Amino acid sequence: MRSQGQVRFIKISSKLQMIVAGTLLAALLAWTVSMALMGWAQYRAQADISSLLEREAKVAKSEERVTAYRGDLDEVTDDLTKRQAFIEAMVSSLPADTKSAPAADDTVSDSTSEAAETVSKVSALIPEAAALAQIEARQLAFVERLTRYADQRAARATAAIRKLGLDPGVMLRSADRSAMGGPLELLSTGSDDEIDPRFERLGLSLARMSALERGLDGVPQVMPASIENISSGFGYRSDPFNGRGAMHAGLDFRGPMGAPIHAAAKGQVSFVGQKSGYGNVVEVRHGNGLMTRYAHMSKFVAKVGQQVAAGDVIGAIGSTGRSTGPHLHFEVRINDRAVNPRPFLEYAPDVLKEARSGK
Repeated sequence: MRSQGQVRFIKISSKLQMIVAGTLLAALLAWTVSMALMGWAQYRAQADISSLLEREAKVAKSEERVTAYRGDLDEVTDDLTKRQAFIEAMVSSLPADTKSAPAADDTVSDSTSEAAETVSKVSALIPEAAALAQIEARQLAFVERLTRYADQRAARATAAIRKLGLDPGVMLRSADRSAMGGPLELLSTGSDDEIDPRFERLGLSLARMSALERGLDGVPQVMPASIENISSGFGYRSDPFNGRGAMHAGLDFRGPMGAPIHAAAKGQVSFVGQKSGYGNVVEVRHGNGLMTRYAHMSKFVAKVGQQVAAGDVIGAIGSTGRSTGPHLHFEVRINDRAVNPRPFLEYAPDVLKEARSGK
């Protein structure tokens, strides 16, 4: 280093060089392992789906079901009872607007025709089992209609998520599907004690739909304050204190002291308190790495751990922290990286309405 005509040298010891090199190598190794695990998880998920589709192609044909009816009517009755209990439990856990299945002719395979053939054969060969065969046919028809319905809703949610610049795959990988697993263990074909693939597919389709729609619910979609009062946008600007260029990581909303601040989306309050420069802050986590931050508040309404809905009041506009006057500083962060909130707030309401209406 040359300074005022003098040359000075900085020496880095071999030990320090080894530590730095080791740290970089460890970071590279950790990244490689994480990418490999992610790739393996995607491969296993695809393999599981492929296996399920292969099993769907081999569901019990009408002749096999007739044999099952001839073998033990009590076993068939128990099997149908378990299936019915599963269907009822599954439907009761769904949102109200999910419980209406599509038209009866909207099926996902030829199982409905197989079931009809089973009813016909059982009625002719085992008249006393005709009623049970009809119950089974109705169950399968309902399961297939609900599966197709869930797939359609999942497809709409996927398209909406992509329109908003987000990755639906990330939402699916981070979703907890454990709640869908237990009841499936009760279901068998009645002959080989395996899970009926049509019921398993229903569980997977509903889990996918639920995960994607929960992700949509967490997308910022409600203005935290009046859009007419946006005073500063996202990006580089002149710093109001020193006049130098600086990155502004959110939107500023002007407003009178004490005006309400609204949660931009459904989520859980993860922080309430003070942060340097931000003053009084509330942070809400929405899942899938999404977080919204509300700063410079004059007072808090929300509490840590509280579940909030889109539009709930969580605090009031103020001028705490590094602020020149009463306003709300609003940020959207994805995996702690600040992104422009405006596209979400402006486009999300229409995109979500379209996704939920199915139009």
